[in-house]
Amino acid sequence: MTGEKTVLITGTSSGIGLAAAVAAAQAGWHVVATMRDLSRGGALREAATTAGVDGQVEVRRLDVTDAASVTACIEGVVADHGHLDALVNNAGAGHLGTIERDSVEDVRAVMEVNFFGVVQTTRAALVHLRAAGGRLVTVGSVGGVIGQPFNEAYCAAKFAVEGFMEALAPVVAPLGVRVTVVEPGPVSSEFVNNIGLDMERLAEAAGPYRPALASYLARLEDIFATAQTPAEAATTVVQALTAAEPPLRMQTSSWARDFASGKLADVDGSRVLAMTGEWVTTEG
Repeated sequence: MTGEKTVLITGTSSGIGLAAAVAAAQAGWHVVATMRDLSRGGALREAATTAGVDGQVEVRRLDVTDAASVTACIEGVVADHGHLDALVNNAGAGHLGTIERDSVEDVRAVMEVNFFGVVQTTRAALVHLRAAGGRLVTVGSVGGVIGQPFNEAYCAAKFAVEGFMEALAPVVAPLGVRVTVVEPGPVSSEFVNNIGLDMERLAEAAGPYRPALASYLARLEDIFATAQTPAEAATTVVQALTAAEPPLRMQTSSWARDFASGKLADVDGSRVLAMTGEWVTTEG
């Protein structure tokens, strides 16, 4: 049993999860860094050693789509450390496509990781977070605020996460649990590479949507050319863990704040559609 605060972070083999695990350890947390495939833990272990926090980071297996795996990991952490003070739901998977050309199974798979995975880990951790007066932090996306072309499944999952956490926050706040959704914009990480974009295959599969998809992919390339680093995004995750009064929503960059803020004043949706419509225009 340890006296230091313990945080469990999902999806730490790369990207924001890896950076958040190291940054949280540097901030004084004992980090239980989880991933589905432990053979992919080398990059995290190397980063923790380089940062001088390898003694603060332990790697455990957790598959957010497997209820037994979730329960076993969380119960094991509490058995070994005596408490769980924070959960960071970070594990996720990207997907690019549009519904006429996708299968329903494709959509279900995206929802399983990005939404139901969050639900499962949150449900299993809450009893321990209540006992600790802890933090529940979920890495969402600006894609959970504004729906983006060819991201119907991914945005649907992230919208669901936003609604889930917004509804849960006032329920658990009187019991001492603070809820925060961290909303990154573009981040240069393995998350993008892990989508497995095969441009030629995508173009062939797009059918009548091919011109719009080509326009969107060109814009996506421009956006990610100036993306923030995972370490920069992870700074906001640590702020959500350590701030005295963390807000419900925290964007990770000024770009993300500007992008998301446009939705809040757009009561009829026209501003958002005008913007995203330009992303798929085939004129000019």
